[in-house]
This record gives sequence, C-alpha cells and structure tokens, in this order.
Amino acid sequence: MLMASRVAQAGFSNLTAHSFLLLKMPKKNPSLSVGRGEKLPVSRGAGLTAKGRAKLNKATGSNLKAPAPNPKTKADAARKKSFCARMSGVVANAKGPAERAKASLKRWKC
Repeated sequence: MLMASRVAQAGFSNLTAHSFLLLKMPKKNPSLSVGRGEKLPVSRGAGLTAKGRAKLNKATGSNLKAPAPNPKTKADAARKKSFCARMSGVVANAKGPAERAKASLKRWKC
C-alpha cells in the first residue's frame, strides 16, 4: 500500500508499483564488441572506439571522452593521472594476465 501512494505522489498514477520500480532501475550497459568496431582489440591498445563511446553514452546518459595520452588541458592531465592510477591497481590486483588493462595503460602512455 505504501508503494502505491509513492507511485501516485510521483505522478505515475496509471502505473503499477512494479512498473514504477522498473522505471527507477538503472540502465544496463549495452554489450560492446571488437567485431562490430565498438572496442579496439588488445593488439591496438584495447579501449573503446568513438563508435563504442557514442553507443555507451546514448544508452546510459554518460559522457565518456576519448583517451588523453598527451593531455592539452589541466582537466585532461587530471583525467589521465586518475585513469593511470585506477588501471595500475587493476593490473596489480588481477587474478589473470589482465591483457586489456595493460594494453590500455600503454595506449594512455602511463
């Protein structure tokens, strides 16, 4: 009963409580593949292509940017520093070889 009142308060009086919960659920990331040109293969530095970033941004409402191996602004330099720190941790704590993470570190010139 409490959920029904929350649905009505939110202005969704014609929805059931279940439908309302589905609206509130976060969107899942789309599947991206190397074959469709949305990800780069490990041999070319891993990471997403412009097509892959556009697909992910459209599906999730995010704002992914291209890699910044040679940052031109302070914001890009900070982004590179943050990325390198995060990915170094991924490589260090990986249970397997972490080939994609290593390739992305190389592509970002970390």
